[in-house]
Amino acid sequence: MLNLVTMTAIPELLVLVLAIFAAVILYKILKTVKKMLINTIIGLVVLVLANVVLGLDIAYSWVVILICAVAGTVGAIFVIVLKCTGIAF
Repeated sequence: MLNLVTMTAIPELLVLVLAIFAAVILYKILKTVKKMLINTIIGLVVLVLANVVLGLDIAYSWVVILICAVAGTVGAIFVIVLKCTGIAF
């Protein structure tokens, strides 16, 4: 009888450990995604404000949006500097 209980408890315990591990990994991924999303939104807002206030006329192409999405505020400033120096955009 003891052997039967032990054999059914091991898989249940293994599933519990794997579920806890998956929950921790999922939490860390979502936490990172949340920070990246906030950084992206702030970068795009900085770009829009610079476009409106300074009249830079930066086109919102997929390249500009991708730079702001990956680098956030730093990417927006990079795009603004490239536009002001006449190198790109």
